[in-house]
Amino acid sequence: MDGGVGQLAPELGGTRRYFRLSDGAIFDVVKNGIPGTTMPKMNLGDEDAWRIVAYIRNLRGVAADNNVPGNPEDGMEIFKGKGGCLRCHMISSEGGTIGPDLSSIGAQVSLKHIREELSKESPIPPGYTPVSVVGPHGEAVEGIARNDDDFSIQILDEQNKLHLYDKSELRSITYSTHSLMPHDLDKKLAPDEFQDLIAMLSKQARVKVHIAIERENEAGR
Repeated sequence: MDGGVGQLAPELGGTRRYFRLSDGAIFDVVKNGIPGTTMPKMNLGDEDAWRIVAYIRNLRGVAADNNVPGNPEDGMEIFKGKGGCLRCHMISSEGGTIGPDLSSIGAQVSLKHIREELSKESPIPPGYTPVSVVGPHGEAVEGIARNDDDFSIQILDEQNKLHLYDKSELRSITYSTHSLMPHDLDKKLAPDEFQDLIAMLSKQARVKVHIAIERENEAGR
């Protein structure tokens, strides 16, 4: 369960998609169910029903919408130091570019997504496939494949240096099926350090702030 769109009566071949947006509508479903579907009426008091509404909202919302325990300032120190994140990822124009820019991550994904990215193996994001090649002079280069086609490839290494090769000149090329992102930070860091890192990342919501400012400016015109 992730609080997202549900399918009604899938065991009966149902294809109707169901998604309630307002808190009141969700509350109504929790209390009264959905007639003619597998969603039953629940014999809950109002207080318990509202708790479920809050839980669903947490599942649906982006990380920045949550009040996340932890110390964001200490989390930034972990990001830059012990966690080793700054080597590959950028926040507010500081850091590496071999991994995705995390300046707005809190406004883009859920809190659950952030936690799982740091602690579980996940698919390689589009545009960040790890690759290693042996060049025409025997040099070994590893990094992320950029602008990769049938004839040429660009590789961005961990020093943020871009290498361009004609594929016909390469001695070998190997694509990895595993992301360069470490997925065991929950084990490498102390529990409070891991929570501080999550708290910091959840507050990175630059895009959301910019949108809010633009809307305020438009309203004032």
